[in-house]
Amino acid sequence: MRRPIIAGNWKMNMAAAQEAVALVTQLRASVNGVPVDVVVCPPFPWLASVAQSLSNSSIALGAQDLFWEPQGAFTGEVSPTMLAGVGCRYVIVGHSERRQLFGETDANVNKKLQAALRYGLTPIVCVGETLAQRERNETAAVVREQVRDGLASLSEQDLGKIVLAYEPVWAIGTGRTATPEQAQEVHALIRRLVQERWGGAAAQGIRVQYGGSVTAANALELLRQPDVDGALVGGASLKADAFAAIIQAAAQAKGVTA
Repeated sequence: MRRPIIAGNWKMNMAAAQEAVALVTQLRASVNGVPVDVVVCPPFPWLASVAQSLSNSSIALGAQDLFWEPQGAFTGEVSPTMLAGVGCRYVIVGHSERRQLFGETDANVNKKLQAALRYGLTPIVCVGETLAQRERNETAAVVREQVRDGLASLSEQDLGKIVLAYEPVWAIGTGRTATPEQAQEVHALIRRLVQERWGGAAAQGIRVQYGGSVTAANALELLRQPDVDGALVGGASLKADAFAAIIQAAAQAKGVTA
């Protein structure tokens, strides 16, 4: 049984550290003891404050991005050593907004996830197609290429240390959500791609999240799909009650108990 994992990507929200601290404080009280891996990914400036608020908590701290070098003349970037030093255990890599708005490539994604692994971080590696690609029936080809090139040179052991996230770009922040059947179809494809490259044990072990307008209302049906192991949540993760409801839905959908 793959343990469900729910991660909240706060994106460029939360205007003050106090807001971030208040959110995780409320969240801690709501999900204490729920047998789901929970990750929150605040903006960089609030990582230290949130880390302190999560002390002795089962909720893990994650970052929204990283650079692949440990230090140097890279103005504006944040290194994996900095993230590990502030208490991060996870980092999102290759989010669709990084790909679409900032030109991030599969080669960049691969460098970043390799760096994350090198410094003890668990990368949440995002893949997914645009609306135009889906309408041209290119979903499988796009996802195959992103998995192949984004995860290039990873060993089976490395693969056991990452999380994958299927994020259809057309469902990110749009209010549109893949149907449970559409999500399951692509998640099953991702698992087959992993099996082809790294074998059956790796395919059965890796966790694949769904990301794309996940809410408390649709989470249960999405998470009931056999190959959907969790969710990468955007807007709904900014409200403790909504995010907690998604976490509870993951436990219910997968039948896990404390």
